[in-house]
Amino acid sequence: MSPAPPRCLTVAGSDSGGGAGIQADLKTMLALGVHGMSVVTAVTAQNSRGVHGAWELPAEAVTAQYRAVVDDIGVQAVKTGMLASAELVETVAGLLAGTDAPAVVDPVGVSKHGDALLAASALDAVRHLLLPAATVATPNLDEVAQLTGVRVEAETDLRRAAEAVLAFGPRWALIKGGHLAAGHEAVDLLTDGTTELWLRAPRHSNRHTHGTGCTLASAIAAGLARGLDVPAAVTAAKEYVTGAIAAGFTLGTGIGPVDHAWRQRA
Repeated sequence: MSPAPPRCLTVAGSDSGGGAGIQADLKTMLALGVHGMSVVTAVTAQNSRGVHGAWELPAEAVTAQYRAVVDDIGVQAVKTGMLASAELVETVAGLLAGTDAPAVVDPVGVSKHGDALLAASALDAVRHLLLPAATVATPNLDEVAQLTGVRVEAETDLRRAAEAVLAFGPRWALIKGGHLAAGHEAVDLLTDGTTELWLRAPRHSNRHTHGTGCTLASAIAAGLARGLDVPAAVTAAKEYVTGAIAAGFTLGTGIGPVDHAWRQRA
């Protein structure tokens, strides 16, 4: 028998179109050499054109899935995505606090198509319960504004955004600058308040970017599960997701997904 690979758990919503959420997370983990496991928090009716419906699971179902995996199989890293409600945010934050593994928190607020995936009533729970449990928080610019009120309009604003996120307690903040309109580079800032790592990659014109945030957070968690430190895991994840964006493909009539298997096709 072969030894088991590192184990990584995603706690997120399901995307029926296969481009984001649990589906993107598990594809990413497989591509990066870790065994992916899942706790489904919500089911969405979703395709390339948007989210057509979403139904969250009861907190007891989320807890039961989490305990079943962690108590028997164990985890080397956990990634969170869509949590939908204050009750689920509180539940997952409590589970993370009792788990001896790094946690990557993607504070998902809206979908690629602009559909709300987090109730406004859950924002305080994200700020004061979920972010403090995070080893790395990975908000995009819309999520930074939603959580902190800081609006990033230029690269020079990323440091201020990171400071605002770190004030809620995560060990590291990765501020994703991909939504900045200007420039030929996608620029992100990773910092723990002392160390700064600026990550730059070519900005690809490909419009098929569904699942980018889920993929990046899962790639970071996969790196942490393999024993990388945070800067190394984030650097490797940035490289992986940049290639996945470049290889994104048409699916349906709207925004297609990034290609999680781009390295296997190269």
